[in-house]
Amino acid sequence: MTLHLSGPVNSVLKSTIKITGSKSESNRLLILQALYPDLTIENLSNADDVEVMQQGLKVTEGEVDIHHAGTAMRFLTAYFASRENVDVLLTGSSRMQERPIKVLVDALRNLGADIQYQKNEGYPPLRIKGRKLTIHQVSLPANISSQYISALLLIAASLPKGLEIELLGEITSVPYIKMTLSLLEQIGIKTSFKANIIKVQPFKTAKPKSVIVESDWSSVSYFYSIVALSKIGTELEISSYTANSLQGDRILAEVYTFFGVETIFKGGALHLIKRANVTKKKDEKGHVVPLSLHLADAPDIAQTIVVSCFGLGIGCHLTGLHTLKIKETDRLEALKNELTKLGAKVKVSDKDLVLEAGDAIKEDVTIETYNDHRMAMAFAPLAIKKSLFIKDAGVVSKSYPDFWKDLQALKFQVSS
Repeated sequence: MTLHLSGPVNSVLKSTIKITGSKSESNRLLILQALYPDLTIENLSNADDVEVMQQGLKVTEGEVDIHHAGTAMRFLTAYFASRENVDVLLTGSSRMQERPIKVLVDALRNLGADIQYQKNEGYPPLRIKGRKLTIHQVSLPANISSQYISALLLIAASLPKGLEIELLGEITSVPYIKMTLSLLEQIGIKTSFKANIIKVQPFKTAKPKSVIVESDWSSVSYFYSIVALSKIGTELEISSYTANSLQGDRILAEVYTFFGVETIFKGGALHLIKRANVTKKKDEKGHVVPLSLHLADAPDIAQTIVVSCFGLGIGCHLTGLHTLKIKETDRLEALKNELTKLGAKVKVSDKDLVLEAGDAIKEDVTIETYNDHRMAMAFAPLAIKKSLFIKDAGVVSKSYPDFWKDLQALKFQVSS
């Protein structure tokens, strides 16, 4: 499905949006609920990835196909490996079979797991025969995707002696590790995170408890972009959010002050207000100074920020993006390809992106989405500036099925 988008006729917007629960929190809590059934989850995400996780957790024998869901692949690998009497083939889409998982498999094997590669060494699909994991210490590189680390942390308390993880080198994506540890603590599991050592104590039975999932900060990034690209006076109310969020993408509230967007927490909701236009600061040579950010702790908002900068005619230099190479697509190359079609000048390496300042935006360009939900949603706000086409627009169901409906509520023109 290809959609044609154009922005609201009046780009001073006033509206209220409710966003589904965080995909990251939901998938973590589903693993914990499988281990501790007395746990109740409220405001669970309605994303495809969460549905895939729920279905996968019902299987003890046979094939489990998680399609494009990277989080489910990592978390279920650890979960199945630690469950006795489980014998599954864990597989996914052709892209998923290109995404590395060797670091996690090696760590689980070091704990005693029985996992075999079925095609290419280091990649899914995996044959997993669950068993009791009695070893309680493991080391792995600190600069890997936090999902590998979280996968181990989620099963850690169910192991007979708990688990001690040593992270080797400089840690990236710390907020997502802390999110996992905080959720463990909420249900009564004792943890510690000192220097590069994480310890999780064994935990047998959780008391009945209900946990409310906060709405997704990655999803709200697109509305930050919409407000930034709109006129002064635009105001959106978006629920449900807290100022002390566990999610790393909460840094949006700080980052988007650069674009003139103020964030107010009130009544369990975010109030986003466009207070001012971007001040294009210039250096001594008269060149516009680019926005410079290190996003190793929040790489999922990089696409949104780059598109916001492009739409406002400012440059940016984003670093710490090494994990974007192994997402649903190579997001750095995908950004370069699509922004170039729109008239941008972009350079990428294996871990950073540089966008030059410029005011030209081509109209009615077709944006390829590469089976990546964030490509579709990150580029959609540009419709405020110039109409465009989004190819394979249904891909947003991976994390935000109601996205196009919510844009229509904001008076965006959305047509097949």
